Amino acid sequence: MNVLSFLSGLFLLVVPAVLQAQIVVPEPIMQKIYQEVKTPYKYGLVLVPESSEKMVDSPSIFRYGKNWYMTYIIFDGKGYETWLAKSKNLLNWETLGKIMSFTENTWDANQKAGYIALQDYQWGGKYAVGKYARKYWMSYLGGATQGYEAGVLGIGMAFSKKPDKAEEWQTLGHPAISAKDADVRWYDNVTIYKSTVIHDKKKTLGHPFVMYYNAKGSDKTNEKAERIAMAVSDDMMNWKRFGNEPVIDHQTGISGDAFITKVDDVWVMFYFGASWKPGAFDRFACSYDLINWTDWTGDDLISPSEEYDNQYAHKPFVIKYKGIVYHYYCAVDKKGNRGIAVATSVDIGKSKLQFQK
Repeated sequence: MNVLSFLSGLFLLVVPAVLQAQIVVPEPIMQKIYQEVKTPYKYGLVLVPESSEKMVDSPSIFRYGKNWYMTYIIFDGKGYETWLAKSKNLLNWETLGKIMSFTENTWDANQKAGYIALQDYQWGGKYAVGKYARKYWMSYLGGATQGYEAGVLGIGMAFSKKPDKAEEWQTLGHPAISAKDADVRWYDNVTIYKSTVIHDKKKTLGHPFVMYYNAKGSDKTNEKAERIAMAVSDDMMNWKRFGNEPVIDHQTGISGDAFITKVDDVWVMFYFGASWKPGAFDRFACSYDLINWTDWTGDDLISPSEEYDNQYAHKPFVIKYKGIVYHYYCAVDKKGNRGIAVATSVDIGKSKLQFQK
């Protein structure tokens, strides 16, 4: 039995069963998780836009066959489109092409920012992308308005049978979750942003598919805050909100872009924060039940420090492969250049990739 499992088991034994539904992950476990996931060595940029008029953002990494793949988004002034890249070593990435493009006269005409779904979430696992109904899936941020995350955004679902090909993914043709839904909550009735979906085969919450998403609502105290909330589904197409409150809420600024993994018996949510303290930075929270999350209160996992990320270092995607932790994130410099960088748990050298001067 490893140390994390032992400590978790010991804590659960001494807490009455009636309290376990609201259990807090104890500080020793949080410290162990931090030591396991921290990445103090910034390798540098691994993917940058081809011109200064474009911005690269929001990486999702998965394994398919013998190669690694990254879905990411490009903003070109009009809106988001989703692209695909390939790697053999998690450091050198080759762009393959576009997989979600602008369309005309659709609810998502000018915004299609995709994020891979149903990936193996086991820490140090295979990170293979899973199927449901003989299809691979992405959730995506969608909207019709031109501009940077402009207008009322919602969450769409897309699918493909070839996740390793630069071919257009099909969409449902309508939002799966919208700020205009009948079951809208106070925290997501303005607009909805990034999402992530896991396949929980144990149905911890009574449903196999669990989504975390960040959204903005008409909160009585702060209408600009973004919070992380939950939704569930039985078929990847029809979604309903879970609970009446967000699961991560700092009352102000942004808490968003969750990515879920499981370290032994502890669920870990990587996410970014912004403006509830200076800058934009990556954090994490832990849970035993996918509902109640204990927020890490120690040092940031990633924060601005280098020339290429001295404005923002945020939007995490964190995996462990062959003993090395890779923390991918969106790096923004003070000139507004935006690309994808990675930090690691061991020193593996420096990237020579630079933003265009």
